[in-house]
Amino acid sequence: MKALLLLLCALALSAADLRIGIIGTDTSHVPAFTKLFNDASDPGHLAGARVVAAYQGGSADIESSATRVKKFAAEIHDKYGVEIVDSIPELCKRVDVVLLESVDGRKHLEQARPVIAAKKPFFIDKPLASTLADAREIARLAAEAGVPWFSSSSLRYSPLAELKSPDASGYEVWAPSPYDPHHQLDLTWYGIHGVELLYALMGPGCIEVTRIATDASDVIVGRWKDGRLGTVRGLRPYGNYGVVVYKATKSAANDPNIAEVDYRPLVVKILEFFQTGKSPVPNAETLELFAFMDAAQRSKDSGGAPTKLR
Repeated sequence: MKALLLLLCALALSAADLRIGIIGTDTSHVPAFTKLFNDASDPGHLAGARVVAAYQGGSADIESSATRVKKFAAEIHDKYGVEIVDSIPELCKRVDVVLLESVDGRKHLEQARPVIAAKKPFFIDKPLASTLADAREIARLAAEAGVPWFSSSSLRYSPLAELKSPDASGYEVWAPSPYDPHHQLDLTWYGIHGVELLYALMGPGCIEVTRIATDASDVIVGRWKDGRLGTVRGLRPYGNYGVVVYKATKSAANDPNIAEVDYRPLVVKILEFFQTGKSPVPNAETLELFAFMDAAQRSKDSGGAPTKLR
């Protein structure tokens, strides 16, 4: 039965469809994204590309990776006919573009290297990396090879980001921010969602960060070169998402009914990126976002001192 499913899926692949490969089957994004690309009966289906192969990867020292990597690999194989391969170079032979989905940011540089060497455009799911140095190295290697890349949280394309206003003097974002002990920049594990949303609203240009951290929350204040202030409040262990828009005349908070996160708007952007080779988020902005988290880590480690971005 499985062999028949694989054959039918292969026959259904249009010559015009981009062949997508997945690296890392240890996040729920993997079956969610694959469903959008491969299930033509789904109301949110996106035509023009199809997930055809995946490399499991996984991190034995992170429970949420080790306990899900085989489960999600089996799900996309059994439901959508995705071939599971034994290596990233083998994956690259079978595909046109790559979704690097590994939940562990520490793995991203080493996993991106063979993708870049194979000249495959790639999307790296959050976080781009686990350190600023790794993020910059991925960008350097890709630039030298002329390989397009894109990285983003789904929050950048949520209704919350639509609260951006030309007359805002700043924004406060709140979002979950649990830590993982293996990630050197602790915000890269989950707090990056709030940081990404702040950058979607503020744009680049932060010069200094101050951070106060307790067991229950973080308060991270960024000072932009034009005088605006942007704040991320990270909640632990988990919490909801929200935005306050500050204006000289009338400030406003989001309607809680628009705080739900939908993956499809991000996947639409990923498909457009794969089709055009143009990242919807400038790579320089993504790297500044990492410099922001790096400065926030150094501020926290120094007891909350104002810290310049590197």
